[in-house]
Amino acid sequence: MMEFSWTAEQVELREHARTVATEAVERYGRHNDSWINGFSKEFAREMAEHGWIGMTWPSEFGGGGRPAIDRLIVGEELIAAGAPIAAMWFADRQMGPTLINYGTADQQAEFLPGMLSGETTWCIGMSEPNAGSDLAGLTTSATRDGDDFVINGQKIWTSFGESADYCYLICRTDASGPPHKGISEIIVPMGTPGIEVRPITDMTTNRHFCEVFFTDVRVPAVNLVGVEGNAFKQTMAQLEHERGGIDRLVSNQALYEIAKARADRTDPRVRQEIARIETGYRLGRILVTRETLRQAPKGFSAATKCFCTEHEQVVASFVARTLGADATLWDTVGKGLAYDPAYTIMGGTSDIMRNILGERVLGLPREPR
Repeated sequence: MMEFSWTAEQVELREHARTVATEAVERYGRHNDSWINGFSKEFAREMAEHGWIGMTWPSEFGGGGRPAIDRLIVGEELIAAGAPIAAMWFADRQMGPTLINYGTADQQAEFLPGMLSGETTWCIGMSEPNAGSDLAGLTTSATRDGDDFVINGQKIWTSFGESADYCYLICRTDASGPPHKGISEIIVPMGTPGIEVRPITDMTTNRHFCEVFFTDVRVPAVNLVGVEGNAFKQTMAQLEHERGGIDRLVSNQALYEIAKARADRTDPRVRQEIARIETGYRLGRILVTRETLRQAPKGFSAATKCFCTEHEQVVASFVARTLGADATLWDTVGKGLAYDPAYTIMGGTSDIMRNILGERVLGLPREPR
């Protein structure tokens, strides 16, 4: 029999995380999509004090060695409340696990402690102007020159490019083979000469997205992570973490709670809509839990992301209709609703996710061109 109930320890952890999240919102304000918009180095350090950065990393690397489900519980409460976790989220979610799996002992010793303490912020140099969801089409180059790589190119939609200490750069070290070959991952300190960062102000007035330009940027070759020219699988593993997480389900749950409190629940149509949304949260949590426990098929995070981010758009629509004219006011709610179109774009568009699901999970043939 499948057991869906939480243990006493997990219930206690959730209550603790909920308290921490509530207090953080009181001190730092509520942030829509807080894992990407709520930036606070101070709160990142507090997260470290709670042991909530790297809580699932192996203890030999300084992590907490805790079950993956514990991180899901903590993350859900913090994001659903709008606590500002962005300064540590990428490092905890992707960069640390990647260095643990593929990095050298020297890289682990140099970079993991700063992540675990909440002192360092990381950005990911992935998308490019002509290669958004198609990572195999990237052209930013890293050419070997003695003990260095010389990097040239441009990245876009690089969250925290302006404030990050390091960029985990996906680049091309060999252009002679197939598109998926010749891709490498290199750690680039953001203070290196030749890097220009231009923040992009989106329609919500957030500025975490950035353009990053690399002009003859010299980085030590020892900053290469994994095997040169063979990092595409590493990048795909990163995206499994990124696409199937709880952050793709509860980013705007705080707005939903505001609207639900004001909704006319004497109207059976409203009750039906609320029931649909509550059911969506439960289904999404099951999908995310399967990803967290590694029970989902390989590549299925594409389906999880599709369902969860499209659910977030259903939530945004409900909030807008429920609040009516108040939703047009330019306050934190209005800004949050303006973010609605981004859910199914960030981290790979829904169209790309469906292609991945069809080709890699279901084994469907590609349509001939």
